[in-house]
Amino acid sequence: MPHPSQQLTLEDIGQPLHETTFVVVDLETTGGAPGRDAITEIGAVKVCGGEVLGELATLVDPRTAIDPYVQVLTGITDSMVRGAPTIEAVLPTFLEFAGLGPGTVLVAHNARFDVGFLRAAATSMGLSWPRHPVLDTVQLARKTLARGEVPNLKLETLAMHLGSRTRPVHRALDDARATTDVMHHLLERVGSLGVHTTEELLALTRESTPAQRGKRHLAEDLPTGPGVYIFRDARGEALYVGKSGQIRRRVRSYFTSSEPRARMREMVALTERVEAVECAHDLEAQVRELRLIHALRPRYNRRSKHGRSAVWLRVTDERFPRLSIVNRWRADGGAHIGPFSSRTAAGQAVDAIHEVLPIRRCSDRITSRSAPSPCALLDLGRCAAPCTGGIDVDSYSALLAPITEAALRDPQGLVTPLLARIDQLAGSRRYEDAAAARDRTRHLVAALIRTQQIHRLAHIDRLVLAAPAEGGCWQIAVIARGRLVAAALADRAASVLPIVRALRPAEQHTDDDPAEAVGFEHEETQLLWRWMTSAGARIVELDGELSSPAAGAARWQPWLRRAARQAGNTVARRGYDRPSTPLDNEETP
Repeated sequence: MPHPSQQLTLEDIGQPLHETTFVVVDLETTGGAPGRDAITEIGAVKVCGGEVLGELATLVDPRTAIDPYVQVLTGITDSMVRGAPTIEAVLPTFLEFAGLGPGTVLVAHNARFDVGFLRAAATSMGLSWPRHPVLDTVQLARKTLARGEVPNLKLETLAMHLGSRTRPVHRALDDARATTDVMHHLLERVGSLGVHTTEELLALTRESTPAQRGKRHLAEDLPTGPGVYIFRDARGEALYVGKSGQIRRRVRSYFTSSEPRARMREMVALTERVEAVECAHDLEAQVRELRLIHALRPRYNRRSKHGRSAVWLRVTDERFPRLSIVNRWRADGGAHIGPFSSRTAAGQAVDAIHEVLPIRRCSDRITSRSAPSPCALLDLGRCAAPCTGGIDVDSYSALLAPITEAALRDPQGLVTPLLARIDQLAGSRRYEDAAAARDRTRHLVAALIRTQQIHRLAHIDRLVLAAPAEGGCWQIAVIARGRLVAAALADRAASVLPIVRALRPAEQHTDDDPAEAVGFEHEETQLLWRWMTSAGARIVELDGELSSPAAGAARWQPWLRRAARQAGNTVARRGYDRPSTPLDNEETP
């Protein structure tokens, strides 16, 4: 349960409409094509809470002749704009006036037209147009007014119908004032639609289906804090599982037009009820979401189909072992490396290991009495060929020792020869081969880092961590063998230890072997590791050992980052950046 002292933030409850700053803008132009036609006048009104904060109006020299029809329509002639400031001078002034940022919404009638011209002008000047929410009063009127209430949604029609104090006359400031009045009248109506925040207002103006709108009541009784939500159909089957820092607000968004995904709209149409599981903080919500998706296999969660598709490299349990790609960790004492997201990535790592270790690749059975015929790899010097009887079991096992050492302790026996091979290829100007070898090594190193992280956390019997959170609180997590067994939120001004002691009876420990925890719960363990190392977590209690060996796989992290950047570039004769060994890198521990 959320701690009673935790207060909801604006992100949780949304920006109230009366605290939102609206910048209403209207343009007059030489035509209707942004980028081809030009702006001749800008008018803007800045309001908040019904009060006008400021107005801006200026003519703009389009540096081209205005069409005679447009001159008659707007009353703006070539002589009027001659000598007026150009858009290069006006646009920065407008942006400074608007102050577009958090809590500010840009408003226009038929916003695609006005915003399109402003964005095109910014692009022509080499400026980055600010990302900000845009409210279109045409769409707002369409969602708010009853069908048949007005003959059309033109600004003049709406202004007359709603009693605007200003009549639109195709001049920028007057039309901006009229749009402001229309907006205020429409905002008075949206409260009856359950719209009280900026986020809800913007969602209302987008397209939504009747099925979405009709299910909105399902979110009314849900909790407002962090947790997990489950959409269920008429038979009670789980359709979708998600998590949020504010359950009610997130679930409500599925029933508005802010949810554009057709698949989710289909899911909403089937939904009959929504359940929620409150959590102490976001980490617990992420863990519970992961567990529920694996347990319920909801049909609209993509992770239900692909969540456990990870594979591992395993040293087989044979007289002369080999590398095998398996779908699950086997707690048989054999060395494992992974997880990999796909068999392709795992295959790349296998190829990397085969480059430096002459272990067999065939799956034939080799016994003391029978063995297959040797293959071409023997002639190439790429295989020790135990099938020929030229190597005994102990000597062959010594060839495999770097794999076990790399998985649990020091990967230098694998990585250093691979880096030397990359340097050799680059030195011979075989840049494409060097890039391919780099990518194979990259898959292997990344997997070794994951392997050691998961293995390390899964072998700790009990670890209590506290991480600072918003609102002056501590996020407390109790981890046992790579699983979250308890969670709480504590006031940072209070002592954490009494809360940790109170959690002990509620801790959901498991008797799983640590090796099994590594194999079956690796997603959760990886999630906990990322939180532990990125959220500023501090150790409160530790039953076991938490260490990061200097010779561990993590010391190749700097090289891995460089290799990942290089992988996105085209390898060329002058573009190849040879990776240095971690011993040459100052970032290496």
